Formats: sequence, structure tokens, C-alpha cells
Amino acid sequence: MFAELSITSNFTFLTGGSHPEDYVERAALTGMPALAIADENSVAGIVRAHVAAREIARLVAERRAFDATHGLFGPPAPEGCPHPASADIYTVPRLIPAARIVTEEGVAFTALPRDRAAWGRLTRLITLGRRRAPKGEALIRVGDVLEFGAGMEMLLHPPEPAPEGWRGQVARLSRAFAGQVALVMAPRYDGADSARFARLSDLAEALGLPTVASAEPIMHHARRRKLVDVLSAIRTGCRVDELGLLAQPNAERRLRSEAEMLRLFRGQEGAVRRAGEIAARCRFSLDELRYEYPSEIAEGETPAARLERLARAGLRARYPGGAPERVRGMLAHELALIGKLKYEPYFLTVHDIVDFARSRGILCQGRGSAANSVVCYALGVTSVSPEIGTMVFERFVSEARDEPPDIDVDFEHERREEVIQHIYERYGRHRAGLCATVIHYRGKRAIREVGRAMGLSEDTIAAMSSQVWGWGGSGMREDRLREIGLDPRDPQLALVMSLVDGIQGFPRHLSQHVGGFIITEGRLDELVPVENATMEDRTVISWDKDDIDALGILKVDVLALGMLTCIRKAFDLISTHHHTDFTLASLPPEDPAVYDMLCRADSVGIFQVESRAQMNFLPRMKPRSFYDLVIQVAIIRPGPIQGDMVHPFIRRRNGEEAVSFPSDALGAVLGKTLGVPLFQEQAMQIAIIGAGFSPDEADRLRRALATFKKLGHVSEFRERFLRGMRANGYDEDFAQRCFSQIEGFGSYGFPESHAASFALLVYASAWLKRHHPGIYACALLNSQPMGFYAPAQIVRDAREHGVEVRPICVNASYWDNVMEPDGKGGLALRLGFRQIRGMAEEEARWITAARGNGYLAVDDVWRRAGTPPRLLARLAEADAFAALGLDRREALWQARAIGGEAPLPLFSRDIDGEVITEPPVTLPEMSLGEAVVEDYVSMRLSLRAHPIALLRPLLTPGLGDQSA
Repeated sequence: MFAELSITSNFTFLTGGSHPEDYVERAALTGMPALAIADENSVAGIVRAHVAAREIARLVAERRAFDATHGLFGPPAPEGCPHPASADIYTVPRLIPAARIVTEEGVAFTALPRDRAAWGRLTRLITLGRRRAPKGEALIRVGDVLEFGAGMEMLLHPPEPAPEGWRGQVARLSRAFAGQVALVMAPRYDGADSARFARLSDLAEALGLPTVASAEPIMHHARRRKLVDVLSAIRTGCRVDELGLLAQPNAERRLRSEAEMLRLFRGQEGAVRRAGEIAARCRFSLDELRYEYPSEIAEGETPAARLERLARAGLRARYPGGAPERVRGMLAHELALIGKLKYEPYFLTVHDIVDFARSRGILCQGRGSAANSVVCYALGVTSVSPEIGTMVFERFVSEARDEPPDIDVDFEHERREEVIQHIYERYGRHRAGLCATVIHYRGKRAIREVGRAMGLSEDTIAAMSSQVWGWGGSGMREDRLREIGLDPRDPQLALVMSLVDGIQGFPRHLSQHVGGFIITEGRLDELVPVENATMEDRTVISWDKDDIDALGILKVDVLALGMLTCIRKAFDLISTHHHTDFTLASLPPEDPAVYDMLCRADSVGIFQVESRAQMNFLPRMKPRSFYDLVIQVAIIRPGPIQGDMVHPFIRRRNGEEAVSFPSDALGAVLGKTLGVPLFQEQAMQIAIIGAGFSPDEADRLRRALATFKKLGHVSEFRERFLRGMRANGYDEDFAQRCFSQIEGFGSYGFPESHAASFALLVYASAWLKRHHPGIYACALLNSQPMGFYAPAQIVRDAREHGVEVRPICVNASYWDNVMEPDGKGGLALRLGFRQIRGMAEEEARWITAARGNGYLAVDDVWRRAGTPPRLLARLAEADAFAALGLDRREALWQARAIGGEAPLPLFSRDIDGEVITEPPVTLPEMSLGEAVVEDYVSMRLSLRAHPIALLRPLLTPGLGDQSA
């Protein structure tokens, strides 16, 4: 039977008009037994097609089981069938992983690996081409193909006309890979296909090659033709009406059935049959990819023995007086389960990365599905005590799910690159790489690029982009368009809206994941191609985190978190000034003063609870324990809010509503949250216990949550969920709210395990602010940019907490903000040069290094530190010369009087040897309002007054006519 072996998907960016999964579903509907997704020098979309084929296989198995049980022999299926009655699918297409290789010499062919070894050679070939070219490009030569081409079927795409030397290169390939090379014949639907096929048949005979038929589809259905033209216009940077020959002449380059191909290739039926024969020889499947963890064997010690030794030693360090019996039992249980599933190397990999960071003084904190375990607590991956009792290890390291555990580790955002480069150095770039992130068309970008391609004016595009949040239902869109003066009935505008809908979710390009590392025992580039990232010294693989998850491949997230930078800097300042060393694990726990502060919503600058919504909720929540903080972190999220779970929880917590549970079974799940589901894990448990989801269904729901932003598949489970809840006797309103919460988690999932890790950082940052407000403000300022609040708000809050804040001074400041003695036995916060706009750290260090006992004048800084006049002017604008007795205008006058970039002593005197002196000038003094404005312009903050304070007399009747 015919198999299509040369499909171009939309992962040949801005060329293909259909998703890989679209082709698989279409192939199933047309009864095609096999197909090959072959994108240009890439396999980025392969896993999505593989997952789609796997899902079709599951649905077909369900259908066959249902039919066998009910004595049916085909569709239509009766009501109650677990699949739609219209889905008349019994064919499961077999995906053949492939890539279209385009060489520097102009030879293009589809490479189809026959087996696992050939797949490894194909991925190494693509890696070679992409590593020697800039991001997004590949440079592959025929010589590379000769080195790596063994075991591949090569389907040559003949160019018309063939460039000089093409035949010679093809002859090299056919000699090297006898029996593996064939010539592709594809229709062009221009009335000359019969003559073209005859010519190609003669060429194949002259080259000694067989022919193979292909439609060379770039779309799965003819209706995608207009979208393909839009993609071509975006790719070439022109409008659709300017495409000329680049536009599709018709809608024929689509996936075709065997019957259609036999009709198109009448007289060349052997080429159609041969496609099926080649497909039969290519038996490799992505299911054969066996990912191997790094063995992590050290000095001959087995991973299991090493993990147990490190864990028990860590537990002794955590509990110097001896760990409680319950904790020791949990450790033994977790080690046994980890050993049974052979996950020891994974935990050792994470431990070694964290251990490296600790050796460099880099603060880090683990979170994620397996992070809040006794093992990770003992290994130092997390500082969240297992005695909190919020986690059940089997939820995340499950024998039934047979998936690797997931641990995310946050590092200081300023020093994460050190950890990344350590991973590359330790494992080698052939064994370690970052996941890709697929950038998809969404909202404004879709409107902008499609609008320009369709010739809309920039004003129209801007107006449409401003209404992007209204792009839901068509009625809403039409109303919004009318509001901005556009006619939704206009044919061109209606077509643009249709095309924008069509391009939503299309991949635009590959980027790098924020920190998801794939680390392997063997060669990573024999598992998946590796390519250059935009950032120097970074390499990424072709697959994103969802692809990795689908194939069961280990991923360690090495993430950046600004608050960790802030906390570490605060710890360092406490150590310097108070000679006390703190870690996340050694902070005094459950401090009532900290909770008192949080209950007052005094949380400016505190991690996770500094937003207006959190500040509004804190006095209602009244947190008094660590677990209250866990709930506080998780509750102001789209899931609980969208599911209307916030108000019922608060009413129950405050005793305004009785605590009740929908059933005893769900009571065990919801007991900690007073019968109200707040966490992602609880939503999954409700699906299993309340709606009767099987573990497989719950896992598919979890995966849908993970991909909701891109694909939006969560709602497909809605009817199944509500039907299951009704069948088990649960209230319809409760079921609806639970599913709304699940949909909210799809927009922003937040599990309890993450909330617990973040809650520790909430407590740490709150403790620092409560007991060391000056140091905490200093650390916050030195860690910018981060958080909700600008430096001006941080400084104002610190002063309201009794911190003396001193201005930038050319004789006292450093690059960083620092704490200095205030002369009263305490510490004052001295602002640093980093607060000045446009000043670099290196320039500030020259000033501090050369000042000795202090500068006496503006030109003194110029002479001794070599500070150029433009930077002297910036210092003057920041009023950094005030300590020299110079106000801002006088200092700026002196800075502007210095003409050159470097001191020129020869010209500092006139010809007679007299010192040149500037005639004295009298400059008008700045008003308070002018000074405040200049402060904000130069430093984004002011220690003089709040801007609104200057306007209060004008805004408040009865205060009199005062001028700023």
C-alpha cells in the first residue's frame, strides 16, 4: 500500500501549513498505513506526530474492545461508546521518523532511518550541520552524508533544472549506498506531469536508481492553501499579492490517499507501490529510544550505595540530635522505592549539581514533584522539612506511572550561568543540552504578521492588536472591531480574521528553555539533534519539554530566581555586620513577629506575597504557621480563583461556614484545605476519586494541563469529568467549580510541592525584612531588576521601617548599595552607583579604587580616576558631589567645563605658567520640586520628598496656596 514519505510540516518554519498531528489524523481517516514527517534539516516536530499516532492507537483499541464486547463489526457506534460515533477510524498510521536533508551542494533528499543505529547517525548528521551554522540554520555537505548515511533510505528530490555537478554528487551517494537511494517523482499539477514523470523515469534509469512517488505535501488539507501563502509572505517579507511565483498555484500539494496517487501516477504505478515497500523496510520507531541516565558511579561505589550513604549522612547533619522515627521511616521507604525503580542516578545528578553550587556559595532551592521528599531534604536539594507532612512520595515517584521524577532547582539569577557551564564541562556538550522551547503564534504577533502579509495598514493592525484580549468568540470579536471603527463584514478584514485564527498555535521558531537540561549516559546527539542557541556557549536540543515528557526522558530544570540572589546577599550582609551565619534551613522557625507583620499586609518586597492581590488577602488569611504560607502562595492563582474556591476557604477558615466534605473519600484529599480544593494535586485526586478517572485518564488530563497554553485540550475532558461526578453522586455545582479550577490550573498550574518550596522563601524574606529591614532593602536593591517594586518604593518602605538611607556620594558610595555605621550604634543604608542610570559597574570601580582619602572637586575625579566628562555629568545629575559642598547645578557646570575624555595637564596652565581659573558664576538654586524630578530622572528615586507630597496642596482643598 502507498505510504507518504516526504511530508513537510509547520516545523519547517513559515513553510509547512499543517501541524504534524494534523497529518497523522488525516492519514488515519484516509486509511494510510504509514507516513513520514520530514522537515528540512530538522526532527523538531516528530514527537508530536508520534504522540498523535499513539493517541489514535489508544482510541482504536478502545473502539475495537467496545465493538468486540457488543458484537459490533464497525461503525456507527451506539450512544455510550467511549469515542464519538463519527470518528470512523480503524487504521493506526505508523510514523516513520525522517528529515529532509538539504546540502550545501544543492542535493536534497528525505532521509528515513531503517533502525535505531541509523536514527543515531541521522541525528548526528543534523547536529553536525547545525553546530557549524548560526542558530536556525544548517550547513550539511555531501561528504557528511557519506560519513553518516549508512542504514538510511534516501529519497532524492531532483531540482529543475539540475545545477552543475548535481549528477556527480548523486553518483557518489548511489555508489556509497547501493540499494538505499531512490529518485522522487512528485506531481506539479500543471498539465505537464506525464511528460515530467517520463523525463524523471529516464533520469532515474540513467543514474541506476528506482523511482518512488510522493505528493510532497505541505498541508494536510486543501483548505490550508491561503494560510500557506501567508506563511510564504511572512518568510519572504512581502505581501501576499506580491508573492508571484512563490504563491501556491493551486491547493493540490496536500496529503493524498493511495487511490488518488494511483490516478495521478497512471502508467507509473510501480513508483506508488515502491513507496509502500520502502516504508516496510523502515521499522524504526521513537518507542525504541531508550534513554539512559548518567550512571553517576563514583570511585567504584554503586549509585544505590552512594545515594543511601549521602542521604543518611545528610539526615544526620539535618538532625544533630537524631532524626525522629517518622522521618527515618520515610527515608527508608523512599530509598526503597527509588531503588526499585532504579532512579538513584537521577537523584545523584541533582545532588551533584546542587553540591557544586553550594561549593561556590550559590544559594539554591529545589522544588517540584519529587523535591519535597526526605531524600531531597537530606541531600540538601531543598530546605523544606519533611515534618510539615504535606507530601506523599508515591504521588511523584510512581511505580504505576513509570515516569522519571521531576525536580526543579532554582539558583541565584546572577550566578546560574556558572551552574550551566559546570554541567556542560562535567558531562560534555555531546551528553548535555538544554531543551528547546517552541515559540508559537499567539495574539498580537499573529495579528501583526498576518495583517502585514495581507496588506493592512499599520494603524489598522495596531487597532486590532489593542483588542487582542477580546479574540474569543466571533460575536465578541465583531463587537470589538466595531468599537474601534472597523467593519467586520469587510471581505478583506474577515479573511484576515480567519487567517489569524488559523495561524494561532503554529510554531514560529525554536528558542531555548529557561533551564531544562537533558543529560545522558551516552551521546545525546544520537538521541536527538543538538544545535546552537542564540546565547553564546549554549546548545539546545530540537525537542521541547512536552516532547521530552512524552518520551520519558530525564530533565533537570536549572532555573533562575531573583529572590535567591537577594536572600544570599542579605545573609552575606548579616554575616559581615552581625557575625551570624544563616542558611534557609537554619532560620529561626515560626517566628510570631514575622506572622504579625504578614497579617498587617506589610509585605512590600517579600517574595510571592507582594502583589496587591496578595496584600489584600493577607489580613483575611491571617497566616500563623508555615502551612498557612503554603496555602497563601497557592490560593491567589488562576485555578482557585477561576474555580471560586477562595471565598469558601476564607469563610471556613474564619468560622463563618461549617467545614464539610463532599464525601468521606474526598475528605481524605481535602482535609488539609478545609474541604476546598486549592492545589493541582487535589484536582487530580478529585478526578480519580470523585469522577472515576482511571490512572491513564488522569495522566492524560495532567499532560493536557501541561500543554494547555499551546493546545487548549483540557476542555475535552469536561463532559467526562462532569458525567463521572454525577454518577458518583456529587453536587453539580461542586463538580462545575472543580472543573473550572482544573481549567484554571491549565492556564497556570501550581502544585502543593511548589507552594511548599516557595513558602520557605516567603518566610525567609519576611524574616529578613522583619529583623533586618535595612539589610533586606540593601539586598533587594542590589538584586534588581526583580519583583513588583521599583527602587523608589523599596527605599520608601525601608525608611518607613526606621532605616536611615543615605544618598549617593562620590566619596562614600560603592557600586553596590552598602550598609555603614550610622554613628548611633546601628547601620545606615548607603545608596550605590548602581542606582545611577547609564553608569556601568566597571566605571564605578575605577572611581572607588582611585579615591584614596577622598576627592576634593569634580575635576579631581577626572584626573585621578580617569572618569570621562559624560560620566561626571551623570554623577552631578545624581547629586553625588553634595558632600563636596557642590549642589547639583554647580557640579554639573564644573563637569561640563571639562572638555576632554582624559586629563591633559599640559593645557591646565596658560602660556605664562599661570593657572587657568574659571570665572565665578552664580547659578539659581533648584526648588524642591526640581530637585525631586532630577532625582527620579537620574536615579529613579528621591530621598527628598515623594512627588505626590509636592502636589498635595493643589489636590487637597483648604491647605492653602503653596508652591513646590
